[in-house]
Amino acid sequence: MKLFWDTHLRNQIYNVKARIKNAVSTQINAVGLPILALCWVCFFWGTTWIASKEGVRHMPALQLVGIRQFIAGFLYVAFFLYKKAPWPKGKQWKTILILTVLNFVFSNALSTWGVKYISSGLGAIIGAIFPLWIVFITLFRGERIARLSILGLVVSFAGVCVIFYDYLGDFLKPDFRFGIFLSLLSTLTWAFGSLYTKKKAASFNPYFSLGLQMLISSIVLLAITGATGTGISITSIPANSWWAIAYLTIIGSILTFIAFIYALQKLPPELNSIYAYVNPIVAVLLGALIFGEPLTVAIAIGGAVTLFGLYLVNYSIRKARV
Repeated sequence: MKLFWDTHLRNQIYNVKARIKNAVSTQINAVGLPILALCWVCFFWGTTWIASKEGVRHMPALQLVGIRQFIAGFLYVAFFLYKKAPWPKGKQWKTILILTVLNFVFSNALSTWGVKYISSGLGAIIGAIFPLWIVFITLFRGERIARLSILGLVVSFAGVCVIFYDYLGDFLKPDFRFGIFLSLLSTLTWAFGSLYTKKKAASFNPYFSLGLQMLISSIVLLAITGATGTGISITSIPANSWWAIAYLTIIGSILTFIAFIYALQKLPPELNSIYAYVNPIVAVLLGALIFGEPLTVAIAIGGAVTLFGLYLVNYSIRKARV
């Protein structure tokens, strides 16, 4: 009898342990993996600014972006063709083409071109201010803006002024002004792309859509570099740029985009938006460590103030959507 009860007790303990293990595993999959995906996005999208800076040191920026997006887009599309995924239909193509132009032909390409003339850290900080354009666009449309958004706008502008205090002398350089212009224009097109995505989001596989946008944009960008004669021959591209392209393709365009969309689907918007504040910090710190880019008190304080203002704007926008 004692043997029976000992065996029964051991079985009960084993079953309880199994249930706990399954529950923990389910919880990790439900919360842990999306959080890990978000952490990946926060760090590695910050590092892509450094890779872009290294790549454009040795080759034309538009050609670098074109090659990067061609390889990544080809891999995406080839995978979904292998999986026999359905192609977009009708008006979905219009959405894809518009997002291709806004997000990849303009925003991604211009931001990469911009860091040819400015520091990667400064480019990342400017890249984070696109929510401010959304506020301006909303104002231009005659829509009401929450006071918190206006406060965030003022705070962010103050932070940007502090950052540029250390760069006043650089504004005398045409290349620096051109880099700032390209970076600001890239954030404006990204803002329009974000608003259009919200309004006209495609109703099919977002990963397949992403691959098509990359592939189409690469053809456009490579055609531009070929037509203008600004590209260099494939054999003339140095190893450093090829390593940068490989990193940007695998880490930036494939793994991190997959992690981003996965986190976007599994986590609340207010948590997903954290990456926008972490990316510039990563880029500034790595830029200082790798390229010796300036990391002054003005940049640190101005960057913190700018990101806080962006947080207020994002919080106000999310609150208005509830």
